[in-house]
Amino acid sequence: MADGVVKRVRTRHFQNAKEQGIPITGLTSYDALTAGIFDRAGIDFLLVGDSAGNNVLGYDTTLPVTIDHLIPLTRAVAGAVQRALVVADMPFGSYETGPDEALHTAFRFMKETGAHAVKLEGGVRSAEQIRRVVAAGIPVMAHIGFTPQSEHQLGGHVIQGRAGSGVEQLLADAHAVEDAGAFAVVMEMVPAEAAKRVTEELRIPTISVGAGPHTTGQLLVWTDWAGLTTGRIPKFVKKYAELAEILDGAAKAYIADVAAGAYPDAEHSYDG
Repeated sequence: MADGVVKRVRTRHFQNAKEQGIPITGLTSYDALTAGIFDRAGIDFLLVGDSAGNNVLGYDTTLPVTIDHLIPLTRAVAGAVQRALVVADMPFGSYETGPDEALHTAFRFMKETGAHAVKLEGGVRSAEQIRRVVAAGIPVMAHIGFTPQSEHQLGGHVIQGRAGSGVEQLLADAHAVEDAGAFAVVMEMVPAEAAKRVTEELRIPTISVGAGPHTTGQLLVWTDWAGLTTGRIPKFVKKYAELAEILDGAAKAYIADVAAGAYPDAEHSYDG
């Protein structure tokens, strides 16, 4: 959608993109510096994901992440952008008990951070929560397929929406969130053909996280995308930089300069 015309990406621009066949781009962001860079580059939306648990807070999973963890991160991202739509991720334990809890969580994000929308996981099981939040005037991005907050129930990082009952469940979840009023739906770790079928059946935009190319848009975790993540990298991730190698080299050069007395030198001193 980066066409030089849209000053602030809104949910209606997502729908326009779906109707006109214009690809949507999304990245996660957890701080003002990266948010500003991605915004100026023309990324359409930034997700302040509970993936901050792995990439900022040092947890093994997203499950320990709380609302209070994400609110300052979302506030930083929202305050740094001029164009991108900022989506706040509702963490595990902040909406599952029902529509009232979901609405309370969504209110907190919208009032305390400046986010433009919220995201929550689950299809049929979360439809009433989505409906309640949307009825209050808050845009919701849904998330189906592999849902990281349910990884223990799903048996780990397992592809969802395979042939047969898996596809039917994916379709049921997709239609449920659309009917509940979600403005877009993320599909994670879903076979490309299944994601294509969902995209063809839905009126709302679909966003792929490892769901192939036949969707309205794409979303990646920025630390994976930029080559900062250590350990397991999902198969669907394409690295667009190797920042870990760059930072490692810079740190070693700094250590060597300090050890040799080469830094600080006259150029970097207030004397003279």
